[in-house]
Amino acid sequence: MSIHLHEHRGEDAVRGHARPALNARVLGWAVALTLTFALVEFAAALVSGSMALMADAGHMITDSTALFLALAAQIIARRPPTETSSYGHGRAEALAAFVNSLGMLILALWIGWEAISRFTHPHAIDGTTVMGVAALGLLINLAVAWLLSKDQDSLNSKAALVHVLGDLLGSIAAIVAGAVVTWTGWTPIDPLLSLFVCGLILKSTLGLLKDSTRILMEHVPESVDFKKVGAELVAIDGVIRVHNLHIWETTPGEISLTAHLEITDLSNWPAMLQTIQSLLRQRHGIDHATLQPELVERSPGSS
Repeated sequence: MSIHLHEHRGEDAVRGHARPALNARVLGWAVALTLTFALVEFAAALVSGSMALMADAGHMITDSTALFLALAAQIIARRPPTETSSYGHGRAEALAAFVNSLGMLILALWIGWEAISRFTHPHAIDGTTVMGVAALGLLINLAVAWLLSKDQDSLNSKAALVHVLGDLLGSIAAIVAGAVVTWTGWTPIDPLLSLFVCGLILKSTLGLLKDSTRILMEHVPESVDFKKVGAELVAIDGVIRVHNLHIWETTPGEISLTAHLEITDLSNWPAMLQTIQSLLRQRHGIDHATLQPELVERSPGSS
């Protein structure tokens, strides 16, 4: 006897639990480019004495780690469901995005601390070296951002792109800092711009941390109105009450629902089930709906 425990049929769902193939080569190139230049920039920061350039180098090193995690997570997410992981492995993307976000928060705090210390203990800065290396870093970051922008269906690629966009800002800040120091000799611009970039990184990272936490904690997706879904289910002809309603994202972008529906006639259930599944998919983007009918009798005199 053939058993297909993970198979979806009919109106079960449009997509299975295995994540669609993602372009691992894109992330592979991103990792190679980012890590190579991060090492170059770190060495240049030591020579030039620039905090802005050092912060950007540290950011890029963190980025290379984040991109590597994104690559590993996407490879894992493509694996089909198993006996021990019946929903597949797509949540690895949310987990990696969560880890990346925490890394970014730690980095932002480090940048802020070091930048503040530079106001009281200024260092000599080689502005020309800072400008040249930061300009090259800007080109590298633009290339990596362009590669990652091609895969925005993945939360984890979005997480990696947030890192790279932060690096873009870091490179621009370093260029400006190098230019100001070279032409005016005003060194406080270096830590000042580092703090500015730190604030922008925090804003983007906190949003990403919120999204990944929501998925890991199985909260109702922001795109779905929980009460509205319940009201629409109750409004369906033949449904008396709805209870034990749960809505969550099994993996980023894939919404699931379970509910118990009290109905008056089981003979209409097959047609009712198809209607409900189509309604949930079209109005709320809920692709996986598991609904349990419960037969109840109408009380005398009820309409």
